[in-house]
Amino acid sequence: MKARTGVAILCCFTASCVFHGGMDLLAEKADPAQPPAQVSSQDSANDLVVTVGQSVLVDTAEPIVRVALGTDGIAEATATSPTEVMVNGKAAGITSLIIWEANGGRQFFRITVRPNIFAEDDEIEGLRRELRLELPGQPLKVSVEGGTIFLRGRVKDLNSSQRALQIASTAGKVVNLLYVDVPPPKPQILLKVVFASVDLSKVRQLGVNIFSVGAANTIGSISTGQYQGPGVSTPSAGAGVATISNALNISLFNQNIGLGATIQALENDGVIQVLSEPNLLAADGKQASFLAGGEYPYPVVQGVTGGGVGAVTIQFQEFGVRLNFIPTITARNTIRLQVAPEVSSLDFLDGIQISGFTVPALDVRKMNTEVEMAQGQSFALGGLLDNRETQNLEKVPFLGDIPILGKFFQSISKTTTNTELIVFVTPEIVAPVPVGVPLPKLNYPEPFLPSNSRMPMTTPGANVTGAKPLPPSPTNIPFEQLMQSMQPEHPLVIQSGDGMTQGGGGGTMPQ
Repeated sequence: MKARTGVAILCCFTASCVFHGGMDLLAEKADPAQPPAQVSSQDSANDLVVTVGQSVLVDTAEPIVRVALGTDGIAEATATSPTEVMVNGKAAGITSLIIWEANGGRQFFRITVRPNIFAEDDEIEGLRRELRLELPGQPLKVSVEGGTIFLRGRVKDLNSSQRALQIASTAGKVVNLLYVDVPPPKPQILLKVVFASVDLSKVRQLGVNIFSVGAANTIGSISTGQYQGPGVSTPSAGAGVATISNALNISLFNQNIGLGATIQALENDGVIQVLSEPNLLAADGKQASFLAGGEYPYPVVQGVTGGGVGAVTIQFQEFGVRLNFIPTITARNTIRLQVAPEVSSLDFLDGIQISGFTVPALDVRKMNTEVEMAQGQSFALGGLLDNRETQNLEKVPFLGDIPILGKFFQSISKTTTNTELIVFVTPEIVAPVPVGVPLPKLNYPEPFLPSNSRMPMTTPGANVTGAKPLPPSPTNIPFEQLMQSMQPEHPLVIQSGDGMTQGGGGGTMPQ
């Protein structure tokens, strides 16, 4: 502190000097070859030294006509009288001052502006105080070189490093040389999903078609049209002929009287149960995707213009049990989930026929939502109760209204559908299976095929390959290295076995 006090006295004295006739009383050594400043009949050069935030005065023997500075950001010159100029130090650096006098003479000054040591020390001490207050117990060092702040030391986490950088940047440009403690591994989150669906369907069908090929010397048929009956025709020989394309499920015909009937009497009860329990593991903040199912091909016509023939390409559509989700652990120690479960199956009943090919439809149950819960808790993401009843009654006019006998001239189709669906999700934070603990195995209904060789299907251990163990994990690493390690990985590019990208167009099918 005593040495700095001496420097302060020297700076104050330098700032208060008055330069008469251009002679610098406390300036650096002037060139002895230069004439005195008061000799204004020729150009002259002098050195001036000033501290940031302080001033010096320059006097001339002749009135001043004009004053110019090389760089305004370093110093500032102001004419306070016809023969006096005040120079103020603004920023550390070197610049030049030129003074033109009324008699045509000029004076040149090289101005050196030195940093204000006390002002910088006060600012740096203020930074150190704020860092100690906001980041207690973490050894941080602050130094200044050439107007640049160097931040050194060790912090416990990335958040502390960011806060230290923000505090130091209030004083100017900062070079971050901090070391950050290596963070622990991110938690692994297991998402358990229960996808349960029950479809109940009941179908009741009743109808009668009556036809005659000669009964009572009459040829013809009676049908409600809902269920296709036989076609009756009269050939040239005069005898009636019945052509049955759909005998329904009951058919009667009396050849002696030439009278017959086709009857549709059917009751059908169907039950479809779907229970899927996909489990998927992901790191905190990372997306995971799961699909248990397959892909089915379907043709797509492309490039049809005018009357031309387009090419038919094959594309693939995925189906099965799918689960996509992104888990994020919040500051409240809860788990925020972006989850999209889906269950789909092929529906050939509602499919379409294209050039002899059957393209099935998809029976899909899916949802996409975002929820937040603590680990181990469960949410019912979605529920569906769908009851439908469809009834179709067709009859022959007048005949269908006859009591009792009118039932033979009526057809009824009644369909009842009952669908129940519910989806549960349960997130859990899990850890890997420890070394040496047996892995879970499936219970095979039949003994699995024996191995073709006696060799284990694993890579030999370090005792055979000579692989060296990984070095111990460092306790801390530089800030920029930690930031680089946290960059997201490039997404996977998955292709199917035939070289086609999943979900995209593929090869061409010959027509």
